[in-house]
Amino acid sequence: MNKKLENKITENIEFQNIIKDLIENKTVQEMKNYRQHFNTSCYEHCYVASYYCYRICKALKLNYKSAARGAMLHDLFLYDWRVKNNRTGWHAFTHGKTAYENASKILKLNKIEKDMIIKHMWPVTLALPRYPQTFILTFVDKYCATMESFEEMFSEFSFRKLFRYSYVFLALFIFKRKP
Repeated sequence: MNKKLENKITENIEFQNIIKDLIENKTVQEMKNYRQHFNTSCYEHCYVASYYCYRICKALKLNYKSAARGAMLHDLFLYDWRVKNNRTGWHAFTHGKTAYENASKILKLNKIEKDMIIKHMWPVTLALPRYPQTFILTFVDKYCATMESFEEMFSEFSFRKLFRYSYVFLALFIFKRKP
């Protein structure tokens, strides 16, 4: 997550108060131990998605508190999804239910939060979201995943490009110095 976004999120006191009990929870903190997309942890991914859902739902005058909380828990699956032995079934189809089961163990979820966690992978999973907050999380989740992936690929590509062209600049410098 870039510093500008991180500062914007941490400075939003209302948002921080809404998810305070979640981000202080030991089980939720465990999400930091699992990668989601490239170098982004599940925790960081959910934290950013939660903030975007909060902002969008607040602007649309929806229940933004439930949206923020549901989004913060939507990937509480607590396993490395890249390792097949850690789960049964395909991750994309099953992790919403696993996240719901884990979230239900640590707090009482309302119907919006439950729907958001279980159905956030729509249309991959066929269960149609019941609430607008779930649709919003579905799109925010895909947006965050795309940005996390592009950010990593772009930074690696830029580094490789810079490294490749450094040889050109070095060669020009060496040849220019020779008479």
